[in-house]
Amino acid sequence: MSSLPASTHKHSPPPVNLHALRASCSACSMHQLCLPMGLDQGDMQRLDQIIGRRRRIKRDQSLYRMGDAFDMLYAIRLGHFKTYQVNSNGSQQITGFQMAGELLGMDAIGTGRHQCEAVALEDSEVCEIPFSRLEELFQDMPVLLRQFHRIMSKEISREQGVMLTLNSMSAQQKLAAFLVNLSTRYATRGYSASRFQLRMTREEIGNYLGLAVESVSRLLTNFKKSGVIEVNHRDVELCDLPTLRAVALGNDPCA
Repeated sequence: MSSLPASTHKHSPPPVNLHALRASCSACSMHQLCLPMGLDQGDMQRLDQIIGRRRRIKRDQSLYRMGDAFDMLYAIRLGHFKTYQVNSNGSQQITGFQMAGELLGMDAIGTGRHQCEAVALEDSEVCEIPFSRLEELFQDMPVLLRQFHRIMSKEISREQGVMLTLNSMSAQQKLAAFLVNLSTRYATRGYSASRFQLRMTREEIGNYLGLAVESVSRLLTNFKKSGVIEVNHRDVELCDLPTLRAVALGNDPCA
């Protein structure tokens, strides 16, 4: 979006229904960029105009592919995605699972090309954020740029932390940590921390954790027998979250 002329800035911005704006952005990761920072109504309106475009992605449809040119960030409004890379032997390696309230596309900011493919795990909806227009707002709103840098830093640290931790874990720890991670992320978004549905298949979980699908199924069964979880197909209830956290940390009360 081109910068507004100086004369335009002098006019009082049209009234904005802040309650409606907060409600519309409450489930979106981009609310961190505008709502807590005390931007005036005009700035909030400009930002909302950028992030207001929505795009529906059907289950198993790609949002973007490896090597695609970068021009958009995507805030997941509804649904779940997986991101993966293709190894030299042609097999997929899942690099993460993303849910409503998280950003997709930051992998391409440095190179201008996407380094992975993002595929919807269910019918989903994203808000498209043209990065060039966002950068123009950064020039006018330095506080917006600083907040965006914080989001990027947190996401990079989270992904690196997950991968480093998983590499040193036993199979049981990996699955426990995976379930605890989902629990925490759902709770942050106002959903139940103990009851949720796995949007990914056991094969996809195994691919991400570096486990055979048989190991994933066996571990889920063991957790169920121990009373730590209840699982029915993809419906999961974490019955004993403290014990599950202890398993993830390397204590083994389920052994």
